[in-house]
Amino acid sequence: MKAILARRQFLSLTASAVAGVLLEGGAASTVATDLRVQAIAFDAFPIFDPRPVFALAEQLFPGRGGELSNEWRTRQFEYTWLRVAAGHYADFWHVTQDALEFASNKLSLELSPEKRKKLMSAYLELKPWPDVPAALTSLKQSGFRLAFLSNFTRAMLDANIESAGLAGRFEQIISTDQAKTYKPDPRAYKLGVDSLKLRREEILFVAFAGWDAAGAKLFGYPSFWVNRQKLPTERLDATPDGVGESLTQLLQFLKV
Repeated sequence: MKAILARRQFLSLTASAVAGVLLEGGAASTVATDLRVQAIAFDAFPIFDPRPVFALAEQLFPGRGGELSNEWRTRQFEYTWLRVAAGHYADFWHVTQDALEFASNKLSLELSPEKRKKLMSAYLELKPWPDVPAALTSLKQSGFRLAFLSNFTRAMLDANIESAGLAGRFEQIISTDQAKTYKPDPRAYKLGVDSLKLRREEILFVAFAGWDAAGAKLFGYPSFWVNRQKLPTERLDATPDGVGESLTQLLQFLKV
């Protein structure tokens, strides 16, 4: 316990912590930063592996599953942003189903009620990426407070935490549904500050998407991008403090 408190005091009080910024390909360089991190807020997908959803799409629509998955994911996030812009909110479960129905119609695929139910239910049965359980254990043992800050509804988060065997790992389960908006709206990111009762600079946001890492950085969080898809950096006038391809590299970034 003393070791945990000492680490938390160090991370909170140091004015110039040394952190590893992970570069593309897994290489690391060391730069001086001003990290004072006490809590880590995760998007859903650095923790939950969505690939089984897309594998199921291929199983249900042989030869077309990849095409359906890409169209579904694209429209899913476009609908969140369009609904925020229009001031016509619907929660992420509703948006996800609307996006699936649009994608299947666009591709002229027959989405029976049974297939729709199977694909939607897959979003409630996600498992963790292989690196997640050990990484979360290391972060908690090092004294970090852990939270979710996700577009998923609370019901989706709760179901997937149970499915992934991660009950009790997270202090706060924060859905942007609480603010009736979506990231990267600053009102969505502010939920982390309000729930954790910390300053922005004390919360490290861990993103799956480059746009989410940029949005968090623009809000004022230090951010780490878990770039599992090995994508280029988004051109959104904000660069994450760290980038890596797994939570193992997040641990390196935090010197855990």
